[in-house]
Amino acid sequence: GYLTIRQLARRCGLSRSTLLYYDRIGLLSPHNRSGAGYRLYSTTEVARLERLLLYRDAGLSLDLVRQLLDAPAARGREALTGRLMQINEEIAALRSQQRVIANLLGEPELLAATRTLDKAGWVALLRASGLDDAAMARWHQLFEQRAPQAHQEFLEALGIPLLEITSIRAWSRGELSEPV
Repeated sequence: GYLTIRQLARRCGLSRSTLLYYDRIGLLSPHNRSGAGYRLYSTTEVARLERLLLYRDAGLSLDLVRQLLDAPAARGREALTGRLMQINEEIAALRSQQRVIANLLGEPELLAATRTLDKAGWVALLRASGLDDAAMARWHQLFEQRAPQAHQEFLEALGIPLLEITSIRAWSRGELSEPV
């Protein structure tokens, strides 16, 4: 069967006015109307709304959501990849701001409180999972080969000084015999 606007709103945790807005801007139109004029939504519209909410939760603008709902899947993948890269840049900028603030306060150790696991914690975890020095070297080499920017961001997130990060990455690329 069909859902009324109130039922659909309740099912998706939205307000009725949000659904009316989505209808007004052409994002989600009802399948039909009842004899009494109630908006009726089929499983097709429910599925469209679920995709719309996922895109919205990913931080995409409603204009882009509209385009994606009517576009081939490849376009959605492209837009989501773009959004992911944008989020990565925002995170890197926020981490940089964290470092600046901690340094302005003269308390770089405050950064440790913002990290869930520091360098020592990661090394201990990797060792406990059975990685020896050679396996850790392979791990860094693969990380550097497959995702160099993510490797950089990971090392930054651990609070490792920039000089040491540069050394670790050069070592991972085989440019140094061991990190300095």
